[in-house]
Amino acid sequence: MLAVFLLIPFLLIRFPLLSHFSKNALSRAAYFAPVQGNEKIAYVIYQLGNLALFIIPFLLKIKFVFSVFFYVGMAIYLLGLALCAISMRDFARPDASGMNTKGLYRYSRNPMYVAYFICFLGIAFLTKSMIFFLILVMFQTAAHWIILSEERWCFEKFGKSYQDYQDKVRRYF
Repeated sequence: MLAVFLLIPFLLIRFPLLSHFSKNALSRAAYFAPVQGNEKIAYVIYQLGNLALFIIPFLLKIKFVFSVFFYVGMAIYLLGLALCAISMRDFARPDASGMNTKGLYRYSRNPMYVAYFICFLGIAFLTKSMIFFLILVMFQTAAHWIILSEERWCFEKFGKSYQDYQDKVRRYF
């Protein structure tokens, strides 16, 4: 089976499910905070990595050889999908000020990024592709810089309430 088929559930969760929860959540999720300095380079790497993560699966196959890689990969992939769905639901329900602090956002300031990483890590295991894994690492490293720009933007927008949230909740898990 081509690995690209694993992207279908991810994309269904990421777009139709998110917009099902809230009409404006999709546009909120697509918004990128202003980047500056090295974040501009990270933004380009992030977008190129994102593109590669969606193109490379067209070239990769998953063999249903019941091995440790298969079972671990499937478990990680399914966990990633579940976290993605839950984080989409939680993202679509911000508080009155527009901040997300409920659900998975009580444990991570960035559960969607964590879910994406876990889901794609599962795909890396299932395909046994070191290239896909290295692209994922590059993507996630660039995503960290995007997250830093988002945190700066959130602090500017929400002020002390965001600072308090940062003090209580980890960036990742």
